[in-house]
Amino acid sequence: MQVEKLVIKKGIGSNKLVFLLLSLFFWVFLYLNLESIADFLVADVFSLSKTEAIGSALSFFIFEVPKVLMLLVLIIFVVGIIRTYFSPEKTRKILGGKSSVAGNISASVLGIVTPFCSCSAIPLFIGFVQAGVPLGVTFSFLIAAPMINEVAVVLLFGLFGWQTALIYVVTGLMIAIVSGIVIGILKLDHLVEDWVYKLQQSIVETADVKLKFGERIDAGLQSVKEIVGKIWIYIIIGIAVGAGIHGYVPQNFMAGLMGKSAWWSVPVSVLIGVPMYSNAAGIIPIVQALLEKGASLGTVLAFMMSVIGLSLPETIILRKVLKLPLIISFVGIVAAGIIAVGFIFNFVF
Repeated sequence: MQVEKLVIKKGIGSNKLVFLLLSLFFWVFLYLNLESIADFLVADVFSLSKTEAIGSALSFFIFEVPKVLMLLVLIIFVVGIIRTYFSPEKTRKILGGKSSVAGNISASVLGIVTPFCSCSAIPLFIGFVQAGVPLGVTFSFLIAAPMINEVAVVLLFGLFGWQTALIYVVTGLMIAIVSGIVIGILKLDHLVEDWVYKLQQSIVETADVKLKFGERIDAGLQSVKEIVGKIWIYIIIGIAVGAGIHGYVPQNFMAGLMGKSAWWSVPVSVLIGVPMYSNAAGIIPIVQALLEKGASLGTVLAFMMSVIGLSLPETIILRKVLKLPLIISFVGIVAAGIIAVGFIFNFVF
């Protein structure tokens, strides 16, 4: 009976592997033919030309929706598997006891590979404080985690190439590291709500659960189901906005609003981006459309970072554990870093 169970388990594992390989083959085939399919639908089915505004907008929408969704499914599945090797407890152990610049660097890098969402900010913040992680190091993690988003990295790589994706990662890391260092230097620990420090340290040491690879695959599929199920509508809305910009907004208008010649374009783009709420998958198509219309790279990069890294809902959530002066300091320091990055890249490129 025991041997029979082992054979059954092995068969299930083999079936999963075959399913994954076939799915990957289909994914690659479809991804490589998306542009041809979009051109066929616009020209032959809808009888429209790309030179027309509506044809250009529709072509952008039909091509980008499946492209973004396919990239999103792939990266969330991979990251979902990676996340099974990490936990909040393990993250706190890695960061605990670090108080120097090395701590800020470690926290920022860790924020990339453990990309917790904004809704996780409160329990993570409390856990970091309980573990004795310095406030500046904690903020480096909390800035890097949403800002250097794995979805954004993959989409930027797919849409603009590795150079733009690398610029995004490097600048995001620099903002997270420098902001954390500044917050640490300012000694703002007293601006954390009192009740956070009054909590008894109750970190439970638990043994790491050993998962089989098949179970990690299931976790990756579950992540795809949960995350894509929640954000697909934002992706479609974002791409629809990008399609409208792509087809109908005059190039001269965007070049004047977000071009290098307008010195105020970078701070204005950050002011516009901060109150907005979107994820990387929803904002990237808008970024692509803005760049194609003549907006400068630094200005668009600043806009994207402000939307992803300084969303208004996240600051509202953080208000439950941080006093208002610390919230203002946090937003001001990060916004200043984003604006500086925008100006630098507008000057260099």
